[in-house]
Amino acid sequence: MSHVRRRLVILFSLAIALARLQDPAHAQTKPPRVIHVFVALADNAHQGIVPVPAALGNGDDPARNLYWGAAFGVRTFFRKSSDWKEVIFSSHPSDYILERSVFQNRTSNVMLIADAYRGSEIKRALTDFLRAAAGFPQKELEIGPIMGDRVFHAPTDADLVVYVGHDGLMDFQLTMDFAGRSGTSRSAIVLACASKSYFRDLLRASGATPLLWTTNLMAPEAYTLKAAVDGWILQESKDQIRKRAAAAYAKYQKCSDTAAMHLFSTDW
Repeated sequence: MSHVRRRLVILFSLAIALARLQDPAHAQTKPPRVIHVFVALADNAHQGIVPVPAALGNGDDPARNLYWGAAFGVRTFFRKSSDWKEVIFSSHPSDYILERSVFQNRTSNVMLIADAYRGSEIKRALTDFLRAAAGFPQKELEIGPIMGDRVFHAPTDADLVVYVGHDGLMDFQLTMDFAGRSGTSRSAIVLACASKSYFRDLLRASGATPLLWTTNLMAPEAYTLKAAVDGWILQESKDQIRKRAAAAYAKYQKCSDTAAMHLFSTDW
C-alpha cells in the first residue's frame, strides 16, 4: 500500500471512530486535517528556564504543569474551549509522553493531537517535533482503544505541527539527518523563546515552512496557539494568523498590540 493511500485509510478510520463517539448516525466520511502539538512540560530541574513555582515546574506532573494542566496550559485551555471537544485521553502512552489528548473541532473537520513530554525529555520532544515537520513516520501514536477492543492510530504525517515549551536549543544542539524526508511540505508553529533564530536552520532542513514563531522571549501559553489554530482552520493568510496570535498574546499578557506584533513572525 502506498504512503498516501495508507494515510488516507488511517485518517478515514479515525474520522469515523471520532464521529461515532459523538453521533453514531452521522459518521464523517472525509479525512480530517490534523494538527500535532508537541509539549515539553516546564521543568525547573532539567531545563534552563527562569524557575517557576514548584507545582508549575514539575516536569513529571502534567496535571499541574505550566504548559499542560495549568489554566493556560494546552490541555486545560482546549478542554475549556467551546470550540473543541476532548474525545480521547491517554495516560502514559510511552515512558516519555506522560499524557496524550485528542481533540475534535466542533465546527470543522479538524483534529488536534497533543502530547505532553516529560520535562527531562525535552530533547526527545524537540527531535520528535522536527521529525514530524519533515514528515517522518512516528512510532508511538497509538490513541485507542476507542470502541471495544479496537485500537486506532493517529496519522503520522500531520498537516500542521506545533512545538510548545522552553527553547531547548538555547541549552543544547541537535544534529539531525533529514535525508529521505517527505516531499510534502507542512506548516509549523514554534511557541518558544526566540524560536525564529534558534529553529530556523533545522526547520528549513526539515522541509517545513514557518506559520508562526517568535523573535524574542515569550510565554508559550495556549491562548496564542488557539488563536493561530483558529486562523489556520479558516485558511487565513499568514499575516491574519499573526495578527490573531498577537491580539491574544497582548490580551493575556497585558502588553501593547505593537509589542505583540513585533514578537511574532511568519517568515524566514
